[in-house]
Amino acid sequence: MSIADLRREYRNHFLTEQDAAADPLTQFRHWFEEAQRSELLDANAMTLATVSATGEPSARTVLLKGADDLGFVFFTNYESAKARDLAENPRACLLFFWAELERQVRITGAVSRVSREESAAYFRSRPRESQIGAWVSPQSRTIPNRGVLEENFESLTAQYDGDDVPVPPFWGGYRVTPERIEFWQGRPSRLHDRLLYTSTATGWTRVRLAP
Repeated sequence: MSIADLRREYRNHFLTEQDAAADPLTQFRHWFEEAQRSELLDANAMTLATVSATGEPSARTVLLKGADDLGFVFFTNYESAKARDLAENPRACLLFFWAELERQVRITGAVSRVSREESAAYFRSRPRESQIGAWVSPQSRTIPNRGVLEENFESLTAQYDGDDVPVPPFWGGYRVTPERIEFWQGRPSRLHDRLLYTSTATGWTRVRLAP
């Protein structure tokens, strides 16, 4: 079968204005909770798209670690390629795709760093190996081989033996404050449901988009 012949019909769900929440953050929570109940693999995985100062786009998968009325939070190395993009152009797009539920959510908005207190609280909740890994990896930089990472990991494991691992000064969280959130539900004949919420001075507006 050729790539062009790969297709399937979406028939499992629908999304109407009557069923969708008036607030998109509430609607997101409904869908995210359903994704968790469905035991989807990595339901909190999302594509993070950024653009550099020169207009070069870049996308990668990161993990959602917080979602509330303030926005969507993820954590990373502040010296990574994504962090450089966000320093130059503090806007991003997030994309969740839950194939088993035939759904995706696209979120666009401004990005800012979370407080050091919030970053430290999350860092302390991570497995110890992940805490040490944050120190070990010079994310996005060229390294000679994997052995360098493993040697540094063993060295730091010994260094912090019996002690708390401190939060690296170059590591922390970002919050995407949503300005637009689109919910996409697959439907038969490619007549998909698309509801777009846009933030305004008086609250959220909602429109239906053609598929």
